[in-house]
Amino acid sequence: MNFQNFFIGFVIREWLLVVSGIGLVLSSIYTGELPVYSVQELQVLYILFVLFIAVRGLQNSGLILRFSRVIETGRRIPLKLVVFTFFLSMLVTNDVALIVMVPITLALNMSRKGILVIFEALAANAGSAFTPFGNPQNLYIYWYYNLSPIEFISSIAAFSMVFLLLLLVSAGFIKTEIKLQKLTVITVNKRQALIYGVLFIIVLLTILHVLPVLSGFAVLIFALLFDRPALKVDYALLLSFLFFFGLADDLKLILATEINHSGNIFLLSALSSQFISNVPATLLFAKFTSNWEALLWGVNAGGFGTLFGSLANLIAYKLYITHTSSEHKAKFTAQFMFFGFTALFISIVLYFMLY
Repeated sequence: MNFQNFFIGFVIREWLLVVSGIGLVLSSIYTGELPVYSVQELQVLYILFVLFIAVRGLQNSGLILRFSRVIETGRRIPLKLVVFTFFLSMLVTNDVALIVMVPITLALNMSRKGILVIFEALAANAGSAFTPFGNPQNLYIYWYYNLSPIEFISSIAAFSMVFLLLLLVSAGFIKTEIKLQKLTVITVNKRQALIYGVLFIIVLLTILHVLPVLSGFAVLIFALLFDRPALKVDYALLLSFLFFFGLADDLKLILATEINHSGNIFLLSALSSQFISNVPATLLFAKFTSNWEALLWGVNAGGFGTLFGSLANLIAYKLYITHTSSEHKAKFTAQFMFFGFTALFISIVLYFMLY
């Protein structure tokens, strides 16, 4: 019974890993061939791995939590929470930004936490779209198509800036009553924070092609020798990416076609993200098109909509519903979906206006 409960819990918790693994096995059986992994795909996995380690090190040092505490004082707290999430996601990915910000929001003694968590999820998806390292799909597109930072950012800037403006206006209308509770003093390990700050910058410079790819090994070597807890990253997510790389390669053989029309790529990647999440959608459609701009817009727009649009959505949703009472969960779910699909609709309209 314990094993059965463990197995069921694992499948529910790591559904992406399970689905991607089953999909890879079935597609490989169908094609009769093992998937082929490119050097670019292996580099993406390696970069994600060392990036996760650097971020984990910063989290363990207490620096990120201490920095986020700054927004808890003063006025316009809803606006600061949303804006801080937006800009934090540019640097530490949308997933990590929500892992930091949602618990901070839930810890505050204030009303309307649900709507704030929803807006933080929207902010994380919109803000992370702006940089090549803001989310996994951006990092993959950036490396897969060998883009420069300028052409990447200039292509997606309108997407992020329009949503930043909309979020600023919307957050300004959120009225909350708040009484700050006495919070636990956060101690920052300055030495650890400094070291991982430098290592984090090294990873960013590696992503931006300023430093050679092998520079990222500095992060792994340091963690192995001096900080084993930093190695406790989401290996299931990394393994899911590996499975999806292979699945996408198999699907390329099965479909044996190339889709070049930008509207089709944009819509197909955005809509498919609603069911399989935007990272797997990126891995799939990158195999079929050279139109990286349409794909970039599609998968980032696809992060909005359903709970499955992006893993960031699931993180925010799961953190909130495990914190709140059961009678509020249905209302929160309906609100999450409403604002998510509203953002998806705005994204689609914006894309066809510009392209």
